[in-house]
Amino acid sequence: MDLNIINNLIIELKRGTQILAVLSQLKNNQYGYSLLQALEEKGVNIEAGTLYPLLRRLESQGLLQSEWDTTESRPRKYYILSKDGLDTYNTLIEEWRKIVLEMDLIIKEENK
Repeated sequence: MDLNIINNLIIELKRGTQILAVLSQLKNNQYGYSLLQALEEKGVNIEAGTLYPLLRRLESQGLLQSEWDTTESRPRKYYILSKDGLDTYNTLIEEWRKIVLEMDLIIKEENK
């Protein structure tokens, strides 16, 4: 068994869930670092170099809204789900549940 292949496949599997994980944490305002921490506390490890471009992409797709807070010494850009983002998140949750059920059936059949 080639561990590099296994690790790459695990990364691919996780990559598909990152959008769902990020959207799940943006019902309330979060800035990038606080989002990284919230995800890490839940066992979701995502690199900053992956998260920030993802946030920009989701914002450009209209799924997130953002605003700058310049009241502190370090300006922070806060993100929150837009109405479309919340609708998309709910749709993705439904699809996720379907995928989990389908995969559970497949795996159970294979293990008989």
